[in-house]
Amino acid sequence: MTKIPSIADFRFASLMSIITTFFVTFALVSINLGFTSNFLFVWMRSWFIAFILVALSILFVAPHIRQFIYESKQNNETNT
Repeated sequence: MTKIPSIADFRFASLMSIITTFFVTFALVSINLGFTSNFLFVWMRSWFIAFILVALSILFVAPHIRQFIYESKQNNETNT
């Protein structure tokens, strides 16, 4: 059973999403579009979409991955 995300989880997801997507979208938009007159608009739109997707992933997918890793580690320790 997965726990409901806490306030600290929301803060962590928000901060990680902001930082990660800020740099990644800047790099990708600048490489693919270049520094054109509408660069800022395209970058901010791309950043916002990426931020939402990454924040949701951190909140709802990461706990399942963490549980899977934990269980895999426990199984490996009992088999050795």
